[in-house]
Amino acid sequence: MQPLRLHPGDDLRAALGTFTGFVIAGIGSLVQAELRFAGEPGPTHIDGPLEVLTLSGSLTPAGAHLHVSVSDASGRVLGGHVCAGCIVRTTAELLIAPLPPGSLGREFDAATGYTELAVHPRC
Repeated sequence: MQPLRLHPGDDLRAALGTFTGFVIAGIGSLVQAELRFAGEPGPTHIDGPLEVLTLSGSLTPAGAHLHVSVSDASGRVLGGHVCAGCIVRTTAELLIAPLPPGSLGREFDAATGYTELAVHPRC
């Protein structure tokens, strides 16, 4: 397991672009969020401040698949796919389970119509 702290101004998604593995847990705060809700074609902008309640997902060289739940100053909770533009406010603390390069990828899946996680056997 690898702990990671992101700093104010970091883009949550972009900061994880070099990892291969799984985000096991994440908490912190955001200035704003860009979340894609289920079945929607693009992201929705959410102004902060926001608290990150949960963060998890998979990380591959071809991209990340991350889900987050956030709460606003009134305690209302929203969740969805993390898109570029989720900007760290004070901190983001994550626990990553790294995997060897080449062990995960993304491939088009005709059954779903989306690029999905592909697990490659270890050499």
